[in-house]
Order: sequence, then structure tokens, then C-alpha cells
Amino acid sequence: MDFQYFLEYVPNLAEAKLPAIDAHIKMAPFERIESLKNIGLESKNPRVAAVMMLFYPKKGMTHLVLIVRNSYEGVHSGQIAFPGGKFEIGDQDFSWTALRETQEEVGVNPAMINVVKPFTEVYVPPSNFMVHPYLGICKEEICFVLDPTEVSSIIELPLSVFLNDEILIEAKMATSYAKEVNVPAFNIEGHVVWGATAMMLSELKDVLKEVLNSRL
Repeated sequence: MDFQYFLEYVPNLAEAKLPAIDAHIKMAPFERIESLKNIGLESKNPRVAAVMMLFYPKKGMTHLVLIVRNSYEGVHSGQIAFPGGKFEIGDQDFSWTALRETQEEVGVNPAMINVVKPFTEVYVPPSNFMVHPYLGICKEEICFVLDPTEVSSIIELPLSVFLNDEILIEAKMATSYAKEVNVPAFNIEGHVVWGATAMMLSELKDVLKEVLNSRL
């Protein structure tokens, strides 16, 4: 989609109702669906993180950036994610966490990003994090500068590809509770994107489709 055309929809995106768990469930492993409805966070005392779902123009067309995390000793090694990270003392709020981490991981100055709205938070059981996603818009083309200690590469996903349901798949994955289970996922440039990132992508996709279709 042409980026200038996409910008016309941003006010509608800002006002759109979030489908929340109804969207998350679509991309949640079957074993997690019931736990989504009754997480019991009081006893878990989760850590807090925030991520940026950033749209921007590339050669005039609308793109969404994802990162490929480095391989390391940890539950999220090598996974596909949004730029973002842990809330730190001194952060003004969760949106600032997302902005700061986006700058640290992929080199985008916070001044370049218009934070449109928060989306529904997602709890990540393996790492005990509550992740707060934010929708952001950068009106300029971006020259990404990656932090090699955290990011191995990025995926610049065209909006037209993201909205195409042909990227929805089912895959066998190892999880924190089973060695091999079937999970709903996105096939993005050959990467299987599942779990918390897929659940956030699901809500983002549902909201985009609702807003775009309402103006057709």
C-alpha cells in the first residue's frame, strides 16, 4: 500500500476498538487458550517490557519492521520479534520504553516516531514478562542501524504481504510445555513467527483490516 494513502487511515487506527483476546486466541497455541482467560498475574508478579509496531515508508510503500534476535542461552534465542525490551527505572512510561529500546536495537531516533496508541498487552509465560505493544508511525524512510549484541537482522515486511492470509500457517514447534506441538503461526520470509509476537501481529492485523475495509 502506498504510504501516503496509508497515512490517511492513521486517525481511524487511533480511534479503533481493540479486539484484544479475541485476536490473540487466533494465534495462541491450543494449550494456552484457557490460560489466556485466567492468567492469575497476582501470583506471578511478571516483569514488564514494551515493543514498537513501527510502520514506515520504503520506496513509497508501507512497511512494518521486525527483528531477528541473536542466538543466545535463553528462551527467546533466534526468535522474530518487534523492536523493544525491558522497562527500566527512569522510563517515563511504557511507550518511552518502546521508543528507547527501538533506538537501541535498530537505531531509530524517538523524535522520528509518532506513537499512535497502545495495543493489548500479552503475557509471555516462559520468561514471565508482560509485554505492552505500541503502534508507531515514522513518516521518513529509515536507515536502520542494528545493535549486533541483540539483533542479527531485520525483516522489512510490506503491509500488502502482512494483510495477505496466505502467510498464515500451522507449524510444529517446541514449547516451554511440550517438545512438539502444532501452533498457529505466520510464515514471514521463511521464518515461523509464533507465540507472543504472532498474537500481537494478529490483533494488529485485525484492526488494520477493520479500518481499511470500513473506508472501502
